[in-house]
Amino acid sequence: MLRAAAAAAAVFPSRFAAAPAVAAVEEVRSPLLRVLGALRGGRVSTLGRRARFCSNSAGSDSEAAAAEAKAEDAVAAEGEADGKASSAIVPTVLRPEDCLSVIALPLPHRPLFPGFYMPIYVKDQKLLQALVENRKRSIPYAGAFLVKDEEGTDPNIVTSSDSDKSIDDLKGKELLQRLNEVGTLAQITSIQGDQVVLLGHRRLKITEMVQEDPLTVKVDHLKEKPYDKDDDVIKATSFEVISTLREVLKASSLWKDHVQTYTQHMGDFNYPRLADFGAAISGANKFLCQEVLEELDVYKRLKLTLELVKKEMEISKLQQSIAKAIEEKISGDQRRYLLNEQLKAIKKELGLETDDKTALSAKFRERIEAKKEKCPAHVLQVIEEELTKLQLLEASSSEFNVTRNYLDWLTVLPWGNYSDENFDVHHAQQILDEDHYGLSDVKERILEFIAVGKLRGTSQGKIICLSGPPGVGKTSIGRSIARALNRKFYRFSVGGLADVAEIKGHRRTYVGAMPGKMVQCLKSVGTANPLVLIDEIDKLGRGHSGDPASALLELLDPEQNVNFLDHYLDVPIDLSKVLFVCTANVIEMIPNPLLDRMEIIAIAGYITDEKMHIARDYLEKNTREACGIKPEQAEVTDAALLALIESYCREAGVRNLQKQIEKIYRKIALQLVRQGVSNEPTQEAAIVTASEEPNGGDSANKLKDETMEDPATENAAMTNADTASKEASELDLLKRTVDHDVHPAETPKEAVLTDSALLTDKLCTPEGNKDMEGAKEESADKAVEKVVIDSSNLGDYVGKPVFQAERIYEQTPVGVVMGLAWTAMGGSTLYIETTKVEEGDGKGALVLTGQLGDVMKESAQIAHTVGRAILLDKEPENLFFANSKVHLHVPAGSTPKDGPSAGCTMITSMLSLAMGKPVKKDLAMTGEVTLTGRILPIGGVKEKTIAARRSAVKTIVFPAANKRDFDELAPNVKEGLEVHFVDTYNEIFDIAFQSETQTETS
Repeated sequence: MLRAAAAAAAVFPSRFAAAPAVAAVEEVRSPLLRVLGALRGGRVSTLGRRARFCSNSAGSDSEAAAAEAKAEDAVAAEGEADGKASSAIVPTVLRPEDCLSVIALPLPHRPLFPGFYMPIYVKDQKLLQALVENRKRSIPYAGAFLVKDEEGTDPNIVTSSDSDKSIDDLKGKELLQRLNEVGTLAQITSIQGDQVVLLGHRRLKITEMVQEDPLTVKVDHLKEKPYDKDDDVIKATSFEVISTLREVLKASSLWKDHVQTYTQHMGDFNYPRLADFGAAISGANKFLCQEVLEELDVYKRLKLTLELVKKEMEISKLQQSIAKAIEEKISGDQRRYLLNEQLKAIKKELGLETDDKTALSAKFRERIEAKKEKCPAHVLQVIEEELTKLQLLEASSSEFNVTRNYLDWLTVLPWGNYSDENFDVHHAQQILDEDHYGLSDVKERILEFIAVGKLRGTSQGKIICLSGPPGVGKTSIGRSIARALNRKFYRFSVGGLADVAEIKGHRRTYVGAMPGKMVQCLKSVGTANPLVLIDEIDKLGRGHSGDPASALLELLDPEQNVNFLDHYLDVPIDLSKVLFVCTANVIEMIPNPLLDRMEIIAIAGYITDEKMHIARDYLEKNTREACGIKPEQAEVTDAALLALIESYCREAGVRNLQKQIEKIYRKIALQLVRQGVSNEPTQEAAIVTASEEPNGGDSANKLKDETMEDPATENAAMTNADTASKEASELDLLKRTVDHDVHPAETPKEAVLTDSALLTDKLCTPEGNKDMEGAKEESADKAVEKVVIDSSNLGDYVGKPVFQAERIYEQTPVGVVMGLAWTAMGGSTLYIETTKVEEGDGKGALVLTGQLGDVMKESAQIAHTVGRAILLDKEPENLFFANSKVHLHVPAGSTPKDGPSAGCTMITSMLSLAMGKPVKKDLAMTGEVTLTGRILPIGGVKEKTIAARRSAVKTIVFPAANKRDFDELAPNVKEGLEVHFVDTYNEIFDIAFQSETQTETS
């Protein structure tokens, strides 16, 4: 006994103070009691105290006390397994041991153990009424019996509550058969509605049924079998139960409350009560708990309880591991966040680091500090207000990000930061001449702008609009201007732009809001006076969200862009120092309010001479380098370039000319590679040098021997020997592409050969089906000869000519006159042909063909009327127009033609037919005619003059109002031309139909 007590003290070292005796006989406490007393950590009540314990939150100590007071329950001694009995006052109610028949209450979930409270719900009103009546008659007891599962069901599988409903419906014998025989005598402590609170007292066993509704049964009171409390096995088992309970209690504070409350209500622990306590508070299966309740052998009951508690301990460990894993998984980010916040706080306290908002504010203040002197006051005020607002916002709020982005844009703009301009006129002239040939008007205007800036000391932003056909270099001129002025360059195209927000920016409240293109430009270039090229301004779109052309007015107008307001920034920006250069193909497509604010510089295009210089100095050089061809390997002659310009590339620009030159050099590159030429320094090539005789015998034999070393090559050559005649044309073509000034026998030749496989491949291909003699001769020639492109072989590289000669007649016949026209490709000449269809009195009429437009048809009608008046004046007796049906045709009938400038040409053609006289040789004219014979000005003087020179015209007739336009042309364009400027058609009549004598005299 002492040894057991010592062992228990070792397990539970805590002590408790014994309560003073309240009865005559003081109970001798066992070591088990001391150990269990340590579990509750408080005083152990004496056995004589009457107490109750509720294992469910539905019942409380206060409710139990109230129920006990209401029932006037006296303190009574409960029978113990060792036969002791505590003293008790004579009760006024029925004692538990006197209850021989009780109302049976079914328990669906768990059995009720002695000393524990359990609330149940009674739905049978008759049964509930019987319980109330018994309680009033001072018989507050009933029997609580666990319900068995239905036959054929698995007790381990959770089912729905349908079984509970069926239990409530069972009556009498059916209910009795579903109840376990062993149950618990339960005291009814309280009834609230249909909730009945039971307190377990002792074990019962059903013997027979007394009444069916409500079910009343006779019972026997069960007692534990006698046991030896000093038995070592029982003690060891009980200590193991206590030890296991203590391990479980460490993890659950609820179980500690169970221990304290149980000892307060039930008194001291002994072996049977320890077994009941362990089984009651475990979460085991209800049938295992029922097995403990039915077991009367104390040792076996302890063993069963030990198993349940051990399982509970394992479940508790599993619960802890699951909770730990989930906690680590969930709280990982939270812990990291908390640690980061703690680290920031520590660094902030030590002065090592600031928080995000402080760092952002410091960054923004640092940005604006350098620009503070030049930054406008209203902008500084807005920045300060936004910085203050930033400190008051939470970093996680959406408004914080909006404010941060807004401050980022405000502080990054180059407020008052201007780049130093270069006002050296000679330097600008040099750069413009380097980048572009010709374009004197554009260059002169840029030099004027620079000169004004030099005299004023500062430059003023202007709007220059370069208009002209595609390919004349409008966009590249903008880059050259920026380089000449030493300004930053920024380009954006507005072709197809339909959103006003691209110009004026979005409102900051929108998701993904951005400033407009101009603000993005200032951020990109870093200066407030860049050169901004607005490309394709004539192709502006118009969307549902507004008109971008109207939005550009504020951007481009010098009177308004001093205070340009972007919707995103919402602060005025000074754009007056920005130089705007716009490009357009057709200025008629630009809205008039926008066009009014621009200075138009028309780029008409390049004449043949200018194209020759551009092709030779720029296009050919760059293309040859891009193709990896050396100057000594290929040459394009001036005649080839001239033929290329005249017959393939008559457009105003040089873009198509560049494409054709690239096409030529690509074919040259392919030709060189097929010959085995390689300009790569790392490429290994076998260079074979030999002195050739006129017949090329030695070199050819050597090449033949090397070639024939490969069996495949030999077979291919033998097989294709019969086709040598087919290759003659190809060999001749190759010979035409090289220079034959030096005879092959005069100079040693270098044959660049990669390997025999290359020759084999040539011989096996359809192009290379050559006989051996042809292969020898070709390899000897192509190794060193330069590929020369001349007008004779130009068609082999670029195909047949696109344009034919415009001049059809050496001397125009009667009724045919040459006119001048403007087209999208530049200028061209066209013939006006008139012939007589039929003649008769009063049959004067006019027939028009040639796919003429409405304006041109009207010009023909006017020409017919004016021609009749002129003929009547010059030859009154001639009645040609009155009696003749005239057919007027303009060749190239598939091409639509329109415009008024062919009026004077039509009159001359009709008069030529009427008078039977051909017009002066090499004469071309253009001009609009009124009904009174006045000649009105036309457009495209430069293009029409170029077209006249291309057709070898010597005499041109222009309206007098176009004399200024002609005088502005380059001297090389006007050279060799006899130009007449006329106001009336009579002057044209004298020029067109003057005799040879008059011509010589004039």
